[in-house]
Amino acid sequence: MKKTEWKDGVETPTDEDETVNRASALWARAKKDVTEDEYNEFYKHVAHDFEPPLAWSHNRVEGKQEYISLLYVPSHAPFDLYDRDRRHGIKLYVRRVFIMDDAEQLMPAYLRFVRGVIDSADLPLNVSREILQSSRDIDAIKNGSVKKVLGLLEDLAENQPEKYVEFWNAFGKVLKEGPGEDFANKERIAALLRFASTHTDTDAQVVSLKDYIGRMKEGQEAIYTITADSFAAAQHSPHLEIFRKKGIEVLLLSDRVDEWLMSNLHEFDGKPIKSVTKGGLDLGALEDEAEKTAQKEAEESMKPLVERIKTTLGERVKDVRVTHRLTDSPACLVTGEGDMSANLERLLKAAGQAAPTVKPTLEINPSHALVTRLNSESDEARFADWANLLFEQALLAEGGQLDDPASFVRRLNGLLAMLPG
Repeated sequence: MKKTEWKDGVETPTDEDETVNRASALWARAKKDVTEDEYNEFYKHVAHDFEPPLAWSHNRVEGKQEYISLLYVPSHAPFDLYDRDRRHGIKLYVRRVFIMDDAEQLMPAYLRFVRGVIDSADLPLNVSREILQSSRDIDAIKNGSVKKVLGLLEDLAENQPEKYVEFWNAFGKVLKEGPGEDFANKERIAALLRFASTHTDTDAQVVSLKDYIGRMKEGQEAIYTITADSFAAAQHSPHLEIFRKKGIEVLLLSDRVDEWLMSNLHEFDGKPIKSVTKGGLDLGALEDEAEKTAQKEAEESMKPLVERIKTTLGERVKDVRVTHRLTDSPACLVTGEGDMSANLERLLKAAGQAAPTVKPTLEINPSHALVTRLNSESDEARFADWANLLFEQALLAEGGQLDDPASFVRRLNGLLAMLPG
């Protein structure tokens, strides 16, 4: 169409051509031809958001599969982020023809916060959800897109840590679902995770597993963690006492998803990940020979007391033994290496799901005044009160609930009444 101009009140055509329509798919244009403002405005359109995105990745893939992806990481979490059945945010096009706007097959659930467009040149125009579920092309596009998103997050973490903190605060709990869903990328996802730690001793989740390994003490072979239903419960857990005394860092996990995460993430960079509340404690080279000798002597001298407590508590415990993980507290509860943790058991029961009751092992601190007092108690009734009180306070310290609070109060009041003065 020729341009026109007005002369003497009359519109007359010229020899110059005029572009009347510049509309084109933004994702189909070269990256150098798209401005930052255009990327931001397109994000607001596809994501129905009013704020600009945190980051984006624009890629053209050619080879066995040919497709274009424009993927965005939002700057804040949507209200329905934790609804795993919500509509996904990836719009599928085939040769610039819109197909569907919630193609869940194109992005795994742990990346459900990602928004954007994928335009394939290989899929048929009449593609259906059934075809998407069994398409090798879709699998290849999904795998490629996941790698692009993880690469984008790695770049943020490495080069823009302030932005990554913003991302983590918004979407960290969702990303923690990744190791259990995406085995192929488990190590990459694990490197992106952030945790609270005894190193900082605050609830800010800023410590990566790589940071932790870089601070491991000489001779330390494992990454130590503790899960609890709140940060305060994890931070003040008696299980940490020996670790704090020796300056060994422990990751403090208090998100509900952390139990799921730890059940699927068993090692990182060749280092096993161990819970400080499970199994017997073996610090290996972090303990000297004098400490190991003292532990064996304590176990031997306390054998009669251990058997007496075990008989008194009966079915309430799986076992009773002398602890090496306590310095200030009289007792703590631990579960077996392969058993369900007490915290996970509580979470499942709170969600109305059936969970097997796991009997804990009671560990006693031989140097604590309460244990010494218990060892010298000859009255069987009072001994039973002391032993049950020791068990129940250990249960409360780890965030558990008492089956019979009234009996606990009665026993406590009775023992308090015995105090002089």
